[in-house]
Amino acid sequence: MTRLDDFLQPLSQGVWEVEIPKEKVTEPLGAEWLKSDINVPSPETIASYRKGRFHVHETEGEWRVHLDRYDPKKNPILHLIDDAPLLLMIGDTFITLISDIRRKEFKDTKKVLQEQKREWHLSVFAGIFLLLFGFHIILNPLNIFRGVFGFIIPAAISVVGLLMIIAPFRAKNSESFTWTDVFRGVAVLIAGIVSFDLSLQLWVTVLMAVLGLWMLASALMLLMRVKKGRSAVPEGFISRMIIAVISLPLSVYMFVEPATIIGILLITLGLITSLIGLLLFVNGIRLWRVMKRQISS
Repeated sequence: MTRLDDFLQPLSQGVWEVEIPKEKVTEPLGAEWLKSDINVPSPETIASYRKGRFHVHETEGEWRVHLDRYDPKKNPILHLIDDAPLLLMIGDTFITLISDIRRKEFKDTKKVLQEQKREWHLSVFAGIFLLLFGFHIILNPLNIFRGVFGFIIPAAISVVGLLMIIAPFRAKNSESFTWTDVFRGVAVLIAGIVSFDLSLQLWVTVLMAVLGLWMLASALMLLMRVKKGRSAVPEGFISRMIIAVISLPLSVYMFVEPATIIGILLITLGLITSLIGLLLFVNGIRLWRVMKRQISS
């Protein structure tokens, strides 16, 4: 009887990642492994789990485990700065999407045909919509920014405030009702209403401050590790050095030309959206072809 934990010793000896075939792990993951919903994208990943600093990506045939430098529960800010730099997240998102588009095989075709007989057209239509929406973002980045921060975010904050106000009155257990929750909802609602009148320049300043400090802190921390040598950067010495070298001037440039950076970020978002649309479209066509072959045979 073997557990996943039995194969993790190399991670404490400087190895960045271990890949364990699923057939070697006979025991299910223990309760201490908690599902992780927010992760740096990784190709072929089905699900991700965490146990402290241990982070496992489950694929169809193996467990891929690496050791983060910081536990996201205990040190969320340091984890975001050192383990998940902004450029790394953007780069890995593109790599994952392109990798998924290039995958040609459909696993468990029989199950797909039985349970998703009409899934292909939904995937195709959703893909076309996201492709077009991605191109719209690319062609109109600043208008999209105005729409998101001038209306969508304030409206979302207001809706959250309303839900917080209503929730205590709808509680089945009257003992759980507290006016404190209602007042919190009122405060959030007021914040949402006020945010409708905030200037676009203020939104730009706040966004650039957050992203700029994130990139600057990531660059400095990565450079400090790179300075110590390859052993201090087991996840990839060259890649992390490149991320640090690019992030450092980019974080400063954010405050010099914020409009340009926002345009670049939104164009990047548009490209990611279009790639997701292309992924859905391609997979829908592949599924249609598989179903067509099954019907003709």
